[in-house]
Amino acid sequence: MKPHALVFGVLALAGCTDQSMREQKRYEPFEPAALWPDGTEARTLPEGVVAQGDLARAAALSNPPLITPDLMRRGQERYGIFCSPCHGLAGYGDGMIVARGFPAPPSYHQPRLRAAPAQHFVDVITNGYGVMYSYASRVSPQDRWAIAAYIRALQLSQSAQVASIPEAREKLP
Repeated sequence: MKPHALVFGVLALAGCTDQSMREQKRYEPFEPAALWPDGTEARTLPEGVVAQGDLARAAALSNPPLITPDLMRRGQERYGIFCSPCHGLAGYGDGMIVARGFPAPPSYHQPRLRAAPAQHFVDVITNGYGVMYSYASRVSPQDRWAIAAYIRALQLSQSAQVASIPEAREKLP
């Protein structure tokens, strides 16, 4: 046997003996732990602890912004990206996903949703509802309010009467 091979073999075996960095003592998630009185390794957060940024996010979700043309444009853009595939461009629940066989979402033009406050739409975007999953990680709180404002504009546009807008009658051919 060559001396180089013997030295290499000894070094290789020596490197395998110390596993302290790979095999640390730790608990697996939800593993029983005798260390704590409740017998579980999972610890709850101490009373009053708030994750960084959550207060600002909560404030943004509970305080609606002023309705401006920029907000409405942003809402239309975000609605087209995130909502129209299921809800359709006019909000009747007839989007492309529904045409492909998925369950139809409710129409925004039914009385229940016409009477719902804008906060309802923000909450549904945040938490999901029925088969709709949460968009909290995809849509910022400001954009949720913009989408809710655009939904309200869709609702108003689909029930507008020409008689309620006198100057519109003059512009119709």
